[in-house]
Amino acid sequence: MLVPVPWSPPGVDLRAWRAAMAEDVVDLLARLATAEAAIAATADDVALAEEIAWPGTRIYQVPTPTVLPVLAAAAKDGFDEAAVIAGDAPDVPGMTLGKLLRPLDGKAVAVSPAGPPGGLFGVAARLPAPDWLADHDLDSASAPLLRRTAPAPGEVTSTPQWRRLRGPADLAGLDVALEGWENTRTLLGG
Repeated sequence: MLVPVPWSPPGVDLRAWRAAMAEDVVDLLARLATAEAAIAATADDVALAEEIAWPGTRIYQVPTPTVLPVLAAAAKDGFDEAAVIAGDAPDVPGMTLGKLLRPLDGKAVAVSPAGPPGGLFGVAARLPAPDWLADHDLDSASAPLLRRTAPAPGEVTSTPQWRRLRGPADLAGLDVALEGWENTRTLLGG
C-alpha cells in the first residue's frame, strides 16, 4: 500500500524518494513465487502506482490508505487471504512477508509491528476480513489496538517486526548486506 511519506533525505526529491521505496517493495513482492503482488493507492497516488507496477500487477484504488479497503478489494478479486504491506519498507526480506502470512492457517489476523515509533509494517487476514476487524492506517495501528475488537485476543497474532523508513533515524537501520532495495540505495548514493 502506498502510504503517506512526510520526509526525504536531504537533497532527495520527496516524490522520487517515495517512488523508490515503494518500487523496491513491489519488486520484492512481484518476485515471490507464492504470492501475487498488487498495489493499493488512493486516487491521488494511482499515477505513482502505475509508474512502479510490473506488467500485469493489479492496482486497487482505495478511498483511504487504510487496511480494510485493501482487504475488501482483494476479497472481491477472489483471494482467500491478503497482506497489506507498507510501501516505505524497501529492504524487507521475503521471509518476513512469509512469516506474516503463515499464521493465517489458524488465526484470522496477523500483524507485523513496525518498530519505533510504533505502528505496523503489515497486516494479513483471511478473507473476507472478519467483521470485528476495525479499519486503521498502518501508522497508528498496533496489535493491541486490533485485539480490542476481536472476539478473543488470540485471533490477532503478532509476527516479527520490520522497520519502515519514516524519518532520518530509520536510515541507520538499513542493512547494506541485504539484497534488493536497489532504487532506494541508488537515491542514497550507494
